[in-house]
Amino acid sequence: MSMLVVELSPWNANYFGIPYPTYFHPAKDAEVFIWQDRLKELKLRYLCSFAGAPRPSNPKSIRGQIIDQCKRSKVCFCRSITPYLLSYTRRSAFDSILAGCVPVFFHPGSAYIQYTCHLPRNNSTYSVFIPEDDIGKENVSIEERLKQIPPDVVEIMRETVISLIPRLIYADPRYKLETLKDAFDVAVQAVIDKVTKLRRDIIEGREDKDFIEENSWKYALLEDGQQMVGPHEWDPFFSKPKDGNGDAGTSSAEAAKNSWKNEQRSQV
Repeated sequence: MSMLVVELSPWNANYFGIPYPTYFHPAKDAEVFIWQDRLKELKLRYLCSFAGAPRPSNPKSIRGQIIDQCKRSKVCFCRSITPYLLSYTRRSAFDSILAGCVPVFFHPGSAYIQYTCHLPRNNSTYSVFIPEDDIGKENVSIEERLKQIPPDVVEIMRETVISLIPRLIYADPRYKLETLKDAFDVAVQAVIDKVTKLRRDIIEGREDKDFIEENSWKYALLEDGQQMVGPHEWDPFFSKPKDGNGDAGTSSAEAAKNSWKNEQRSQV
């Protein structure tokens, strides 16, 4: 069974990640175009902003450091909110895009392997990636890293972000957009395309007989024509590290995996 979920499991091949619903549900194309035009003219007051709560119970979480950096900065807006269950992403990532902001991610699981049908494969065109270890272990300054991006590049990234809005929102179900495809349209088409490809590969004898479901997140990143997966730069984010005795330790990826499973059980 193929399932559309807002919080994708990187380790399950039959799940399709779909954007969290925002508060914007247009009834017609014009409403989307008006909003996009408004964002293009909007002058942002801050270099960056953060909305979230620290996770003191999770020693691997970098949220506390992010909050401290933001509060010390004169160009960062920080707002505390109620803590949530540990997960890779949440709705605020899409709220920020809807507001015309370039999202900053610290883990590839937050967006890059979750919403491959809705977001560009080239993540640098619309977002900034700062590995969580750079913050947690190296104490890299987020403000300084963002200031290194030339203003003209930021402007191009914002244009890309604004152009993505139609495919990340859900239209008012009482109406149908004339020319635009919303998040649901994109997701359904992705499922159809995947099933069609699987059937074609089976008929032509090209199915991957060595498929490993633990590597499901890698398969979603394959380019057209690619069949096999191999080593990837994001492997450390989704693999359990081993301690000095060769035993697998507990990683943030494993914690997120267990948390994701517990959340699914609580919703059944």
